[in-house]
Amino acid sequence: MSGRQSFDSQTPRHRHSLSFASTDHIEMNKPDFKQLDLLASPVSPLLPTHNGSTAALTTTSGNSSTSSAGSVSSKSSTHFSGEFSDKTSSIPGSVSTNRNLRPGHRRSVSAGPPLIYSGSSFSGATSSSSSSSSSPVCSIPTTTNILPSGNICPSGKILKTMGLRTSNKTDTLGAGKGNYGHGSIIRGGGGAKLGTTADPEEMKKAGNEMYKRGNFLEALALYDKAISISPENAAYRSNRSAALAAVGRLGEAVKECEEAVRLDPGYSRAHQRLSSLYLRLGLPDNVRRHLCFPGQQSDPAELLKLQLLENHINRCADARKIGDWKTVIREIDAAIAVGADSSPQLIACKAEAFLKLHQIDDSDSCLSNISNLEKYTPSSQIRYFGMVAEAYALFVQAQVEMALGRFENAVSAAEKARRIDYNNVEIAVVLNNVKMVARARSQGNDFFNAGRYAEACSAYGEGLKYDSSSSVLYCNRAVCWSKLGLWEKSVEDCNQALRIQPNYLKALLRRAASNAKLGRWTDAVRDYELLRKELPGDNEVAESLHNAQVALKKSRGMGVLNMKISGEVEEISSLERFKTAISTPGVSVVHFKVATNEQCEEISPFVNLLCVRYPSIHFYKVDVEESIAVGKAESIRMVPTFKIYKNGNKVKEMISPTHQFLEDSLRNYIL
Repeated sequence: MSGRQSFDSQTPRHRHSLSFASTDHIEMNKPDFKQLDLLASPVSPLLPTHNGSTAALTTTSGNSSTSSAGSVSSKSSTHFSGEFSDKTSSIPGSVSTNRNLRPGHRRSVSAGPPLIYSGSSFSGATSSSSSSSSSPVCSIPTTTNILPSGNICPSGKILKTMGLRTSNKTDTLGAGKGNYGHGSIIRGGGGAKLGTTADPEEMKKAGNEMYKRGNFLEALALYDKAISISPENAAYRSNRSAALAAVGRLGEAVKECEEAVRLDPGYSRAHQRLSSLYLRLGLPDNVRRHLCFPGQQSDPAELLKLQLLENHINRCADARKIGDWKTVIREIDAAIAVGADSSPQLIACKAEAFLKLHQIDDSDSCLSNISNLEKYTPSSQIRYFGMVAEAYALFVQAQVEMALGRFENAVSAAEKARRIDYNNVEIAVVLNNVKMVARARSQGNDFFNAGRYAEACSAYGEGLKYDSSSSVLYCNRAVCWSKLGLWEKSVEDCNQALRIQPNYLKALLRRAASNAKLGRWTDAVRDYELLRKELPGDNEVAESLHNAQVALKKSRGMGVLNMKISGEVEEISSLERFKTAISTPGVSVVHFKVATNEQCEEISPFVNLLCVRYPSIHFYKVDVEESIAVGKAESIRMVPTFKIYKNGNKVKEMISPTHQFLEDSLRNYIL
């Protein structure tokens, strides 16, 4: 990475498509598609002309932009037979050279003399103009025996055309007992079974077709077969890498593409694919190495993406040093938008930023995203913020796990980070802290379980010296203070825990109970109401809220005669009581029923549950057969009927509502 050697030393990585933008994904991640079909029989370079004479295949050179239909253009980047090619023109500014095929990269696994490329037709078309340094062109006189276009003709063999092929072997229908499948046609007596002596080129071609159709797993299986037959073929490895990336197995894709480059260091397509993979992984130094390797002209658009990635990571590193965590998150999001969406290090950095901003749930979510990524272990030379890249992700994980109270996980992650990067001071400090906090929590729990609450308070306090942002230790100590009757200290520790982790329900519950003990009913009601939203089915919370509301009204000199006990639906039998009930301030719900009605019996338990869930609402029931006056006054003709009143005014009436509709209606009128 230019200029900055740490993000330290290396600005890292991520994903999107195999290219760096969604629009490039299809182009960059697909195997190269330009295929020349392999002729079944060898072909002689001497072909009969239409008058019976022979003409030698000749290769002409020229730099003409217009060549015969039978020419094969040589490119600055090496292309392999049958490999997918995204581009049909050579790279601008490149120097054309004759193809130099390497052993192991032939169109056929068979050894033999150099391959001569035949044109798309044998009509005798030639280059419209010729000059120096052009693609090789096979000029073939007109012949009555027309061969399929794009065949590869090894020299020195006898040509057998498709139309004039003769054989003394008969075609027989296979019995279906071999790998070729039932009903396969076998050349009389000498046919090979598919899968035993199959041509790897045919396997690769079939894989290419599967890839084009989006059947990536099928393509992968076919590439695997081709590689098993010809393991030294770089094109097969590169195509397999594309299929692996398409199914999200980036780590394997990188290794396969690296193998292709090892087999052929000048294989430009594999270098391009590797640069794309490394950008997704957030490793800009690796991207640059493969995007700008000698002999290849770099794509300006890809270079721009590389530069943007480096800039975002560098700015992220600067913001991290000064604790500007919001800028850290913004720069990481920008790096991901460029294409680096599969980097454990970048995601870990975002988790660290959320942790420092006390957004622990978001931080934990980032960690879960890391665990879902395809595993790729970068070189130990790649560093993030002065740490070995792999160790940095574990360093952050240890801190998040500790903040969530998962102390054993925290110790394990910190120990792994230390083994990877033993000399890093930051990692050593975190490892020591998590061990001390874990030990303090364990000792505190032992004291608490033994009823030694004062000693438990001291133990938890000792752990807070090593991690002052542990909401778990603050909450645990708050419980101990409450056991000792020190309610004020309990509230203070709960406040600290909730500042660190605002949605920490245990701390909220403990604070509500401590405020109630201190007679701070307004604060207690506020906390219990928050708990009711999070725990609607918790009867203890509902009852505590009801008791706090009663105490609050008493403290304000308000009457509490008509307040119901939590979870109880009051039954009304007189018209006078009914009128008083619906006139109560707030929301009231009346369930008009008949004891023998099946629908009423079915919905009654749900009404009782609603009474627990919504303690601020007044629930009543009226049996219209027993309270005829109330039924007539309210014109009840069908049961079950529900009426909602707000401050004495009827606001809604429902006949035989569903459970969901009834609850949704109640929510609309809660104060």
